[in-house]
Amino acid sequence: MWETLSMLIIAGHIQVEPTERDGYVAECVSIVEAARASVGCIDFAITPDSVEPGRVNVFERWQSDEELMSFRGSGPDEGQKAQILGAQVSKYRISGVEAP
Repeated sequence: MWETLSMLIIAGHIQVEPTERDGYVAECVSIVEAARASVGCIDFAITPDSVEPGRVNVFERWQSDEELMSFRGSGPDEGQKAQILGAQVSKYRISGVEAP
């Protein structure tokens, strides 16, 4: 069954030094908790990749741009930005959802 709705998905990955990945993910726990408690957040995860040692997967679902930007503000702090070697993260606008 197809459900019509509007939502945003932010998905992709960032690259950090492989030796710093687990520490980076651990530092993000408070961000994940804050996001999940925010109005409009449907889901939010920052997780280590199971294959690539320096890859951190990012997945977010939000009800609207306004709620996303209200949470996001200025983005990661300077310490986190300094650890990011590269990123491939995109925003997707979703108009419907159905079971796989």
